[in-house]
Amino acid sequence: MSTYLPTLKQLQYLVALHEHGHFGRAAEASFVSQSTLSAGIRELESLLGVTLVERSRRVVRFTALGNQVVEKAHRVLREAEELADLVQAAGKPLAGQLRMSVIPTIAPFLLPRFLPRLRKERPDLELFLREETSHDAVESLQHGRVDCVLLALPFATGEVDKAHISDDPLYVAFPKDDPRDPPATISADMIDDGRLLLLEDGHCLKDHALAACNRPELRGSTTMIGTSLHTLVQMVDNGLGLTMLPKMAVDAGILDGTDVVARPLKSEQASREIALIWRKNSPRREDFELLAEELRAG
Repeated sequence: MSTYLPTLKQLQYLVALHEHGHFGRAAEASFVSQSTLSAGIRELESLLGVTLVERSRRVVRFTALGNQVVEKAHRVLREAEELADLVQAAGKPLAGQLRMSVIPTIAPFLLPRFLPRLRKERPDLELFLREETSHDAVESLQHGRVDCVLLALPFATGEVDKAHISDDPLYVAFPKDDPRDPPATISADMIDDGRLLLLEDGHCLKDHALAACNRPELRGSTTMIGTSLHTLVQMVDNGLGLTMLPKMAVDAGILDGTDVVARPLKSEQASREIALIWRKNSPRREDFELLAEELRAG
């Protein structure tokens, strides 16, 4: 066994540089000076006797071996964090620091009514939140940047454990003067090709909406996309088309102040599952299940 082993701090610096692709931004994310981060990575390279990063004035490029070391570093850091989690889990339930990613089609509608009660009932919990698309949130979970993710299923998550929070039906939103405004529900065949406005790639709601319609041609005919549900509602309010909204957004008042109405979508897949996921076999499983209970109560 080698006497000289990389330190966790050196591996953290390397992973941060790989994630941000820039020494300054990586140092800022690591809460150290750029010179400290650069020196740490050079020490790591000297220790290993290899070049991991090719440096120039304009670009930071990882060598092939450097990319392999980064992948291994992710696993080492995740194991180290799970060791700390194991100790923390032996203490008071749902206490201490917990990092959670939440997708943008859930965060603004669920968190405002959930967080005040959580702070009151769990004063020992220090919750750090990140808003990320489904793809980025799952990647953050797998790389150990967060402990759990609140997202909507189905979505490709890899090997994870999960707790069901709720089912969230989908609605079709359109201008109130639309001549086809039905009294109760909207069927998928009532959605015109080219009029459906969707979120940009990376948001799972886009795939949920298309799956609910069960009309593959809509993916190709969609010509306009939005960066958020609020943007889509404004686009609909200005007569640019129609869109899909989750019931939680409608219930939270996303249509207030607009001339947009929403009706339930009639489809076998017209719903998404809100769930909390975490890495399989995490020692903080009890904490996550307690957090899921709090979310269900919200």
